[in-house]
Amino acid sequence: MKIFRFLIVSLLFLICNTYASHAGVFSFKRDNQITSDTTTFVSPFHDDNERCLKCHGQGKYEYTNETLGRQVKALMCSERIVNREDFYRSNHKSFSCTDCHSSEYVNFPHAGELRMEQKYNCIDCHGGDEKFAQYHFEEIETEYQQSTHFKLEEDGFTCWKCHNPHSYKINIRNKDNLKETISYDNAICLNCHSDFNHFQLLTDREEINIIQKHDWLPNQKAHFANVRCIECHTKINNNIPVAHLIKPKGEAVKLCNECHSKNSILMASLYKFESKAQRRDGFFNGIILNESYVIGANRNEYLNLFSLIIFIGVIGIIGIHIVFRISKNNKNY
Repeated sequence: MKIFRFLIVSLLFLICNTYASHAGVFSFKRDNQITSDTTTFVSPFHDDNERCLKCHGQGKYEYTNETLGRQVKALMCSERIVNREDFYRSNHKSFSCTDCHSSEYVNFPHAGELRMEQKYNCIDCHGGDEKFAQYHFEEIETEYQQSTHFKLEEDGFTCWKCHNPHSYKINIRNKDNLKETISYDNAICLNCHSDFNHFQLLTDREEINIIQKHDWLPNQKAHFANVRCIECHTKINNNIPVAHLIKPKGEAVKLCNECHSKNSILMASLYKFESKAQRRDGFFNGIILNESYVIGANRNEYLNLFSLIIFIGVIGIIGIHIVFRISKNNKNY
């Protein structure tokens, strides 16, 4: 009996030690990567753009009022300020301002009717262009037109409500800086959903408390820091980089096993860029394990088999022990 107990204790110790040996990969990687796009980039339209950024690149601007015959300083509207560093790190960094805005803006003061000009959408430039075929902009547009956001177009919703044309960048969405990707993408949603000033431009609904609306979610802090809003609020599409079909709130994912299982939806969304680089040490959803520990999604097939063998063995020994006890008692009678 002592040998049996020693065997069980030894096996349990071995299992715990095996799991502990992987503990180092259960935490998120540190974000030590340096973004390749920097302000050292020199746009071929730098001088032309500076003509605009001289005013729009700072909080105040100065101009000559010919009627008064003197220099006037004024504060720039915050919605009209373009951060130089953000612009020259963005995907549109090599553009001229007048590629998207009317060439009439070179004249100052700007004509008032220019404020009414129609702004381009993503599909206007990227649709039907073979250079951008890998991003499937046409399919993104189709998804968007089925989303809850599309219903707000008459109220002024456009691509730019989520993707600022002066700062948007896609280069951070990769496997090397997952935490930054999560923070960046969630900030897009929270720009309206946690800022009532922006939110009320598109709806007359009362202000929504994000924390209270998600009070059903256990360990909110961990979930908000480690997954994106779109993991639960979009319909997954493997053909495009990021799903754009925002579902009604009643269709949001609320079942734990949607993520915390072998067939975790995170493999088709947050970790889709690494899904082909699975670990070869027996772990299911090894990419998730490389970045974080998701209970239920990270399992090792060898440890599962080993645990099953131990369980069957223990049940077998108990069964044999019971048989011998019954047999011995019958002989005594």
